[in-house]
Amino acid sequence: MSGGSNSLKPGDRVGFLYEKGEGEIIRLVSPERFLVRDENDFERLFSRNELVVIHSKDYKLPDDLVVQVNDDDTLSSQQYTVRKEKKTGSRKPMEIWELDLHIEALTDSHSGMSNAEILDRQLREMRSFYSKARTKQIRRIILIHGVGEGVLKEEVRIFLSKQEGVTFYDADFREYGKGATAADLFYNL
Repeated sequence: MSGGSNSLKPGDRVGFLYEKGEGEIIRLVSPERFLVRDENDFERLFSRNELVVIHSKDYKLPDDLVVQVNDDDTLSSQQYTVRKEKKTGSRKPMEIWELDLHIEALTDSHSGMSNAEILDRQLREMRSFYSKARTKQIRRIILIHGVGEGVLKEEVRIFLSKQEGVTFYDADFREYGKGATAADLFYNL
């Protein structure tokens, strides 16, 4: 197979799908993980599904494929809830961020959007929210995906399973029913 994502190899110039920037693959860490030197000369780990090969020096990743994470305290279109929960044995309450991924909560109108466009929007918002939570070193997030046919729940859990330092599980049934996933985020401090 040539030219596909399976052909990533050391020396390839790559763009990042979930953030602006590019770099060069230094080495294969595992079949699905690569060490990349970015344009700022930092070495960073990326999953195969986070990279795209750049074949031309003039190539620029289209802006609609880049998930923007704002530097301020508000995400692009998201309204998320922050609450404090007292942990047993802890003096200080833990901050928990919740994001409702129902399309009605993410946009004023979704008329005319296909199911694929709706799912894409939900996943972009979830990735942006996750990145923001990581930046702020939030220890627990709740992603409210609803029950439905389970497609969004499955995609949320696939994403979380590919992240380092994350454990996830069904959120509290009494509070969310079967429609939410909780994720605990761990950091090397």
